[in-house]
Amino acid sequence: MRDREAADAVVAGITGNGGRAIAVQADVAIEADVVRMFETVDRELGPLRALVNNAGTLERQSRLEHMDAARIGRVLGTNVIGPFICAREAVRRMSTARGGAGGAIVNVSSRAAQYGSPNEYIDYAASKAALEALTIGLAREVATEGIRVNGVRVGHIYTELHALGGEPGRVDRLASTVPMQRGGQPLEVARAILWLLSDEASFSTGAMLDVSGGR
Repeated sequence: MRDREAADAVVAGITGNGGRAIAVQADVAIEADVVRMFETVDRELGPLRALVNNAGTLERQSRLEHMDAARIGRVLGTNVIGPFICAREAVRRMSTARGGAGGAIVNVSSRAAQYGSPNEYIDYAASKAALEALTIGLAREVATEGIRVNGVRVGHIYTELHALGGEPGRVDRLASTVPMQRGGQPLEVARAILWLLSDEASFSTGAMLDVSGGR
C-alpha cells in the first residue's frame, strides 16, 4: 500500500476487535520485497494459512496504440508477477508436501478479463486474465497438498483504483449497465473472499466467484 495512514487504520481496526495484524510496506513487483514481507509475517504472526492476492494497479485510460512497453510492464509487474511470487511463497509455507498445514489462496480478478476493457485498460484486462489462468493451474497443482486456490471476479466496485485511470466517477457512469443497477462496495467483495477462505468452501478449488451485480 502506498498510503501508510490507511494501512495503519486497517491494523487498528483489526487489533481493536481483538485480532492480530501488522502492516508491511512492499512492492509486490519486486521479488526481494515479497520475500521480505513473507519472512516478516513468519516472524511476527506465525504459520501462514491464507493469502489474498489483492494488490493491483492500472494506468490512465488509453487505447493500445498509445501504450508503451514501460506502462505495460508496470501493470503486468504488479498484477501478474506480484501474485505469482506471492503464491509461490505461500505454497512453500502451506504445502503439506513441504511440512505445512495447508491453507487457502484467493486471487482477486476482474470482469475485465472477459470484456477486455477496450479503449480503456486492455493491459489491465490481460493481466487479470493471466491471474485467472494462475488460479486454475495452481489449484490443480496443489490440490493434493492441502491448499485450495480460488478467485473472485469483481465488477464495478467503488474503490480509489478508478482515479488512477483518470475517471474517479467511472462506477457511477457504468452503473446503468449492471443488472442490479448499482456499483458494488468493497465489503461485498471482502465477504466473498472470506467465504472462499473459510471451511465452508472446503470442496471448492479452481473456481471463480463473480461479484459483479450480474454483469
